Parts: sequence; structure tokens; C-alpha cells
Amino acid sequence: MSIFSIATSGLSAASLRVNVAASNIANVRTTGPLPASGGSDTSAGAASSSTNSTYPAAYVPLRVDQVDQSSGSMPGGTKAVVSTVSPSYIAQSDPGAPFANQDGLVAAPNVDITREFAELAAAKYSFIANTKVIQAYSETTESLLDITT
Repeated sequence: MSIFSIATSGLSAASLRVNVAASNIANVRTTGPLPASGGSDTSAGAASSSTNSTYPAAYVPLRVDQVDQSSGSMPGGTKAVVSTVSPSYIAQSDPGAPFANQDGLVAAPNVDITREFAELAAAKYSFIANTKVIQAYSETTESLLDITT
């Protein structure tokens, strides 16, 4: 794998980080009914499941995990994998919501705004670093071509 493809894999991973963080930030207030509990109280579970079918579920936040693509002595860049955050929701008090349970609780996405802004900052510096690698590669290739002519 070339230096150029390694750097572009980093740019691609950074782009995915930005998209996921932006989606999480945009949907931080997208609440929904609490999922039905698997407890022994069937009347509460039945009420929750009928409420759940009427209203959309809370936003499920995502996260990006980056893994090295190297295989043995062959460098290979990075690969970004998107997965869901676990647990995906936290109980939040919102008694005015039409889908709140008897205690006034709703499911809110388990999004940490501080972490999302840290992800955006990390993606920014990843863009800068990988762009510099591509720029240096291009300049080096250009100067090598100048030497040979």
C-alpha cells in the first residue's frame, strides 16, 4: 500500500468521525419512550409497548472505532468502524412529553457533548496531518521527477 493510500484512509476515517459526531450532536435532544422492561410487571410492560409503537424511539448514538489495517510487515493505513453506543439511552425526566412513562421519564440518547467535540477536534487534526502527508508526498515526487529530467 502506498503512502498516498495510507493518508487517504486516514482522511476517510476522519471524515467518518466528523459525520458521526455531527449526527450525535444534532440528535442529542431526540428523545423517545423508554423501551419496555423485561420485568414481571406485565401491566407496565404492556403500557410501555403500546406507547412504544405509537411514538418513534429515541435516537441511537453512534461511535467510531479506528483500527490499524497493517498485515505483518505491510503497512496498510487505518479503517474506521461505526457501532452503536452502549447503553444507547439514559432515562431523563420530561413529564410533559406525550410518551413519558408514569414516572415522567423518557429515553434520551446517551450522548456526551464533551466527547463529541473532542472527536471533532481529533478529526480536525487528523485531516491536517494526513493532508500534510499527501502534500509532502506530492512535493517529494515532484522534486524526484525534476531531478531525473
